[in-house]
Amino acid sequence: MMKLTMKKLALVVGVGLIMSQGAMAKVTVFAAASMTNALQQVADEYKKVKPNEEVVFSFASSSVLAKQIEQGAPADIFVSADLKWMDYLSEKDAIIKDSRAILVGNSLVMIAPKDSKIDNVDLTNDQWQKSLDGSFLAVGDPEHVPAGIYAKTALTHLGQWTAVESKLARANNVRAALALVEQAESPLGVVYGTDAAASQKVKVVATFPADSHPPVEYPVALIKDHGSVDAKAFLDYLKSDDAKKVLVSYGFTAK
Repeated sequence: MMKLTMKKLALVVGVGLIMSQGAMAKVTVFAAASMTNALQQVADEYKKVKPNEEVVFSFASSSVLAKQIEQGAPADIFVSADLKWMDYLSEKDAIIKDSRAILVGNSLVMIAPKDSKIDNVDLTNDQWQKSLDGSFLAVGDPEHVPAGIYAKTALTHLGQWTAVESKLARANNVRAALALVEQAESPLGVVYGTDAAASQKVKVVATFPADSHPPVEYPVALIKDHGSVDAKAFLDYLKSDDAKKVLVSYGFTAK
């Protein structure tokens, strides 16, 4: 009789453990590298509201993440640094289209190492290129990285792309471009305003005119066949005023 009781107890404990593990829901978010710090804090705040929700991030270039999602990577939510790669997944029928929204905006800036003698760059002429002095301008690869694509568009608009195209240090995402300037491997770089604000090792020496490139906007959407209740709940939180306050505190602009 005692053995039966112990078996029942073990069964109850086992079922309890399974239920406890199952109660911890996980949401996987693929997001642009430029959102790393801000979204991690948003998730920390969300955890206070939903202690049984675990939010896991994969940060990289939007292009890389979009391709991974297309190939079946287990993402629930995608946050892109531009419209192009969200449009790409929409055309592939890989997102839940009516869940799509613009989350926040950003600015495009030129940066230099904190201790650089360069304090101000006039983007209206190409004299600043002399500051490269045989080195390279750090940018996200303009072939696919959103920050690099914005940079190419802006420099083309300013009539300077042809001259600078051969002087680029092409990084695989905007945070990698930031790191090149932080480490003084590049004397200048083009990143988002929020990347510059997140670093103690660089300073902003110029802000690209708003009319030199399309608005820097971050669309967000649920991934098709991954629109669980938990994923929808976190997406709703991302769009909330509380989340927007956090994102704005990191330099993003609310939409």
